[in-house]
Amino acid sequence: MLLKQTIKYLPYTFKQTLVLIVVFQILTNNHKNIFKNTEKKFQFLNILNKSLLILQSSKSMLDYCIYLKPVTKNNNFNKTTMFKAQLSKYAIWLFVSIMFTTASVVKAQSLKIVPQNSTVTIFGTSTIHDWESKVEQTSGELVINNSKQIQTLVLKIPVRSIKSGKGLMDTKTYDAFNADQNPTITFQLSEVAPLKITGKEVEATLTGNLTMAGVTKKISFKTTGKITGENVYKFIGSVPLKMTEFKMKPPTAMLGTMKTGDAITIKFDVTVK
Repeated sequence: MLLKQTIKYLPYTFKQTLVLIVVFQILTNNHKNIFKNTEKKFQFLNILNKSLLILQSSKSMLDYCIYLKPVTKNNNFNKTTMFKAQLSKYAIWLFVSIMFTTASVVKAQSLKIVPQNSTVTIFGTSTIHDWESKVEQTSGELVINNSKQIQTLVLKIPVRSIKSGKGLMDTKTYDAFNADQNPTITFQLSEVAPLKITGKEVEATLTGNLTMAGVTKKISFKTTGKITGENVYKFIGSVPLKMTEFKMKPPTAMLGTMKTGDAITIKFDVTVK
């Protein structure tokens, strides 16, 4: 039943490719050990038979050449011969399915952040003056599928790569993050994001899980940008946050006379290719 449901929900995905490969291995290499019980063997083949028929979208040449009849224990011909014949038919269907699935996966673009062409800056306020800190290290990977959707996105920022140019302020920042215990800020996309493309302009709304100071919170934000080359994208945007939402205490200095504001804004200008 699991196999039937897995194959039923098309279009193909990478997970379905793995399922098909595993089944192929079972059928071709291990069936003597797996199907010792004759009753279970024919029950499995019937389920697999119906599942594979789902893959047939029309009465094409393959449908006529390889039509899978239900297997029953009452058939009046050699069951061993029939079992081997069925395996051959299943193997062909599985091979065709894997080919289509692999082609779909290959079309997806896996892009990585280009550090030298990317900037991330954190802006905030205090009782004395506004402040900003620059992120000196950013890494991440983005996958755009063949439907022009952002399928996966992972961004990572080492906390100690946040620099203001002022040693005391940086120390206070790392303390607020408890950097020894929580050394990395991470954003991971949780929902597939359609990428709106108009000429060279791009736009998307990203929803995912942001982890800071050991606390994870779901956020959404818009980003715009441009296609600057073949498989090269530039994304720009800003994300407003509050430190207390991540159980962070806004830093203070000068015996508490200087207090930073709770609200911060992360602005990014990131290139991926």
